[in-house]
Amino acid sequence: MIVWINGAFGAGKTSTARELVDLLPNCTLYDPELTGAGLEQLVPQKRLAEVSDVQDLPIWRRLVVDTAAALLAEVGGVLVVPMTLLRQEYRDEIFGGLAARRIPVRHVLLATDETILLKRIAGRAVHGEGHDANERTRQRCYDHIEPYSAALDWLTGDAHVIDNSCLTARQTAVSLAAAVQTGAAGVCEIVQTPEPTAETVAAGVLLFDERDRVLLVDPTYKPGWEFPGGVVERGEAPARAGIREVAEEIGIELAQVPALLVVDWEAPRPPGFGGLRLLFDGGVLPAGDAGRLLLPGPELRGWRFVGEEEAAGLLPPARYARLRWALRARERGVVLNLEDGVPVG
Repeated sequence: MIVWINGAFGAGKTSTARELVDLLPNCTLYDPELTGAGLEQLVPQKRLAEVSDVQDLPIWRRLVVDTAAALLAEVGGVLVVPMTLLRQEYRDEIFGGLAARRIPVRHVLLATDETILLKRIAGRAVHGEGHDANERTRQRCYDHIEPYSAALDWLTGDAHVIDNSCLTARQTAVSLAAAVQTGAAGVCEIVQTPEPTAETVAAGVLLFDERDRVLLVDPTYKPGWEFPGGVVERGEAPARAGIREVAEEIGIELAQVPALLVVDWEAPRPPGFGGLRLLFDGGVLPAGDAGRLLLPGPELRGWRFVGEEEAAGLLPPARYARLRWALRARERGVVLNLEDGVPVG
């Protein structure tokens, strides 16, 4: 299990985490700041200059998940992770990656009154750093107050909130430990199917509106938009898998078996295993049906109908290439065979 301690810079996450390690049995501290510091030494400066924060690097988010999972596999028990996450899509990606490894996450927010937070930041000193370094640290904390305030709507709706404005780090940790042990700090609801261990077959279904735009959904557990669909289960027909996934994901029951548009072989690219990716034509969704679209909150964040040009800005390149050829196949009334998004034969 992971206890993820979120909050503003200067809210006392790390000091609380250190106290918590002594209160929960078989508990280990993992600070993703260490991962970020390592990347700052490894990633070329040109690439670092392109982002405003190390969290903006996909490799940081991936390594945080991999490191946390590896630590838990090594030591077991509870992993305490003090780290500010203010962008919901980054929270979704990291927690989704942990869910894929069947690692439950308790998300806790340390909510500190802004006046008290400002006093804490003003008095903050980092041991071993000079005056200039401490000033940079304080300014970084000040700069993150506004983004933290802007993120409070989703943070307070997602996390177990502990007001630590008048609490010491020890008192905060005692309150947090009680919440974890009694179940008051519930498991984060983001879910994801386990990561594959071999090649897979996946079925996606294209649904269109009356303007011939295609329906895309926004998964909470991975970056980029997607078509409704998912992995074909053992013994399941791919088209039937597409029907099942559409019903599960958006609450629409397809009356007919969808027609196949493309078969795309996706090459293995570690850590992915690749496999067959099939896209089916689910037909036009009447306006009344579109109005009844339902999203399971923990799995999908949103949906929209888009044209081909807009889809290019939402889909990852491989999925967009698959969509382009699926649209051509639909226009021509044919089935196309692709290898890595390129027609063959």
